Amino acid sequence: MRLRFNFTLGLVLVLTAVVCALGAPWLAPFDPILDADLMSSELPPGGGHLMGTDGQGRDVWSRVLYGAQVSLAVGVISQVINSCIGTALGVSAGYFGGWWDDLVNGLTNVMLAIPSLVFALAIMAVLGPGLPSLLIALGLTNWSWTCRIARSSTLSLKNQGFVQAARTAGFGDLNIMRTQILPNILGPVLVIGTLGIGSAILAEAALSFLGIGIRPPQPSWGNMLSDARELIRTAPWAAIFPGLAIFATVLGFNLLGDGLRDMLDPHMRTRKA
Repeated sequence: MRLRFNFTLGLVLVLTAVVCALGAPWLAPFDPILDADLMSSELPPGGGHLMGTDGQGRDVWSRVLYGAQVSLAVGVISQVINSCIGTALGVSAGYFGGWWDDLVNGLTNVMLAIPSLVFALAIMAVLGPGLPSLLIALGLTNWSWTCRIARSSTLSLKNQGFVQAARTAGFGDLNIMRTQILPNILGPVLVIGTLGIGSAILAEAALSFLGIGIRPPQPSWGNMLSDARELIRTAPWAAIFPGLAIFATVLGFNLLGDGLRDMLDPHMRTRKA
């Protein structure tokens, strides 16, 4: 029951965020950048502004919708990069072993010792703010867990009978990794990737809040929170709604990953049976 609830609630929250992001041009009643009216600044929720207005008179609901596009894009794309890097390094290290395994293990340990947000801050300081820089920074900082999972799974698979049979049939190493090992580790990699999307969304919000991520006037949930710091007493809704959007979306991906982990865990399936 808990498994189904977690998975269902997570899926609903994630799909809601996706619908809001994709439907922003139709769901947003105002332009998130151009429709600024200082005469309508700091209006409370209600009337013509579902979530009120910010300090520049921009509609908060419209900006939350367009901010979903940025957050989801950053979360998904950066995690795809992380998953590709981690899977490639982990599978090759587990399969070949030797000095390559030692090198990848050492690099993974170094990455795990450095807080990912600190590493992303350093990369952003070099590349400068903006969406491309943000994707590069977050895409290079969170692959170590995927690498660990892929390596351990490969170590348990490479001596299995079906891998030995493929090797006897004349399959090359790259072909064996692609056709025999990779399909059998996609479950754990998918779970780690789903959880990583939530972490990437939080990291984007933190970097944008600090002013080195997505720069205004382009709306993102992080820079909306940064802009709302001075309005926390006079217009708290300007911070509450983007904060709730971050909370709900990250919670959705975490619950979805938790549900997928339980569904793909053979021990869990055996226990249920």
